[in-house]
Amino acid sequence: MGKLLLLLVGLVLLELTVMIEVGSVIGALPTVGLLVLTAVLGSSLVRSEGIKTLFSAQQKMHQGEMPGREVMGGMMLALAGLLLIIPGFVTDFFGILLLQPWLRNRLADKLVGSSQYRMQMGGFPPQQPPFGSGPTDGPGLDKRGGTTIEGEFERKE
Repeated sequence: MGKLLLLLVGLVLLELTVMIEVGSVIGALPTVGLLVLTAVLGSSLVRSEGIKTLFSAQQKMHQGEMPGREVMGGMMLALAGLLLIIPGFVTDFFGILLLQPWLRNRLADKLVGSSQYRMQMGGFPPQQPPFGSGPTDGPGLDKRGGTTIEGEFERKE
């Protein structure tokens, strides 16, 4: 916890130093304008990259694959958005780096492949077919290969 606090204090001091230096070169108002511009443009870029990542994750899920890279990429996009919204040029630089798909994919592959961030399918174990029903044909199976259970119902009002 102490290391995180030290890192945050160091980042704030670095950001202030860079902002003061940039402000002394281009002026205070243009510096503030530049910081607001990077926040607005960064948030729109994060949104568009996030939509691309979402569609890619949906496509992988439809193919029956785990979207590990996409999930990790989405988390990095959220971090990029946070870095771009925080006022400062250093955090904007790192946020823009995380917006680059080639870097994000490379980092995601590395993180997903590490044993520390293994993704597992949650939920229920796969269901076994009912006793006596075959996996490919026979009565009780519908056209998609699933089991059809026949029955009657009555609507009471």
